[in-house]
Amino acid sequence: MFNNLYDIFSGVLNNIYNVFLAVWWLILPLFLFVVGWRLWMIYIRTLFVKNIEWKLLEIKIPKEILKTPKAMEQVFASLYSSYSYGPNKYAKYWDGKVEPWFSFEMVGYSGGVYFYAYVPDKNKNMVESSVYSQYPDAEISEIDDYTDLLPAYLPNEVYDIWGTELHLANENYLPIRTYFYFEESDEDKRLDPLSAIAEAMSKLKKDELIWLQLLISPTGEQTGNEWVKEGREKIDKIVGRKKEENKKEPFLDIYSWSKNFLWAPVEHPTWPSLEKKEKEEKPKILSPDEQELVKAIDNKISRLGFEAFIRFVYIDRRDSFSPANVGAVMGAFHQFNTQNLNRFKPKNITFFDSLFARIFSRYKNFRVLLKKRRMFDYYKQRKFGKYNKTRKEEFSILNTEELATIFHFPTIMVGAPKVRHIEAKKGSPPPGLPIE
Repeated sequence: MFNNLYDIFSGVLNNIYNVFLAVWWLILPLFLFVVGWRLWMIYIRTLFVKNIEWKLLEIKIPKEILKTPKAMEQVFASLYSSYSYGPNKYAKYWDGKVEPWFSFEMVGYSGGVYFYAYVPDKNKNMVESSVYSQYPDAEISEIDDYTDLLPAYLPNEVYDIWGTELHLANENYLPIRTYFYFEESDEDKRLDPLSAIAEAMSKLKKDELIWLQLLISPTGEQTGNEWVKEGREKIDKIVGRKKEENKKEPFLDIYSWSKNFLWAPVEHPTWPSLEKKEKEEKPKILSPDEQELVKAIDNKISRLGFEAFIRFVYIDRRDSFSPANVGAVMGAFHQFNTQNLNRFKPKNITFFDSLFARIFSRYKNFRVLLKKRRMFDYYKQRKFGKYNKTRKEEFSILNTEELATIFHFPTIMVGAPKVRHIEAKKGSPPPGLPIE
C-alpha cells in the first residue's frame, strides 16, 4: 500500500517537474517582472516620502472659544482639497507620488497643554488659512520639533514609555459617537468631549508627557470609497430594498405576446412584468433601532472621509512611571464608543505576551523593547501606518464630523487650567497710519 502511494506521489511530482521544464521560460520572466515592479514602486515611493519637507505649527487659541467643534469640522473639510484625485501615471509610476497626510497633535507636559499641526511644507498655507477662517483670533507659528527635546531612542535607563494605536473596531461605515451627542441647547448642560483628555494632561507632574497624534489622509478614487458603497448596501439590506434586475427573457416575451395576440378577443392581455410588480412586497416597517442605525450610517457616508488613526504615547521616568495616566487617556476615548455602532480598539500595544514569551522571559523583554522603540520612532517620524504609504495598508475611515469630535480646540466649558492660550490679543494697525 505504501509503495503504491509512493509511486503515485512521485509520479505527480515528476509530472509537475516536466510541466515546469516545458514552460519555465514563460513563467520565470513574468515572476521576475512582478517582483521587480513591486520593488520599484516601494523604492520610488520611499524616496518620494523621504523628500517631503515638513513643518511643525503651534496653534495658540484665545481663552474663550464659543464656537462648537462644528468649526473644526469645516477646517478638516477644507483640508480635503489636498487630495489630487489620483496622480497622473508619470507622477505615480516614475516619481512615486502618494497622497499627502497631516498630523494634528495634542501634547501634555507639566507646564501645559499644547496643540500642534505637522504638515507638508507645500500645504502649510492651506492649513493656516483653514484654521484662521474658523478661528480668526488664533495664533499660528512655526516652531522646532518638540520630540527632539528627548533622547533619540526611548525607552532608556531613565525613561520608559507606553504606546498604542487606536483604530475602529467595526466596519468603516459605522460611526462613533460624535460631538452632537454632547451638545445641548442650554450652555450649562453642554459638554466638550475633549475635557477629559485635557484634564488628564493638566495634572501631569514633572518629566511626565502625554502625546496624542491624529494622522489623516483624504480618501477618494485612489481608495475606491468602498466604505461608502458598503454603507449604502447595508442601508438597502436593512430597509429591504432590492436591486433592480434588468434581465430580459426573450423567449418569455415572445410567448406572452403570442398568447395575448391569440386570446385578445376573449381575454384581457396579461404581462409577466406587471404581475411581478403587483406581487412586490409592501415597504418594510423599521424598528426604532433600525431607524437609528440607518440614520447613523447615512450621516457618516454623506460626509467627506479620511483614512485615519490615533497614536498615543505616554512617557515618564522609570522610578515614577504611573499607569494611571494611561488608563485616564484610554478611558477618555471610551466616551466615543457605542455598543450598536462603532468603537475604538487599541492596536500595536507596546507589550508582548504569548506562551513562548512566558517560557523565555528574556525573549519577551527583548520584543517589548523593540515594540516600544518602534512606537516612539513612528511617532517622531509621524509615520502614516506601518509602511508610510509605500505599500498598501488598511486604515480606519473617519469623516469630518468624527475628526472634529476627536480633535478640536477646547471651548469655554473646558476647565483644564493648563491649556495653552494666547496671553495677549494682537491688534492690527489703524488704517491710514503714516509709514514715514
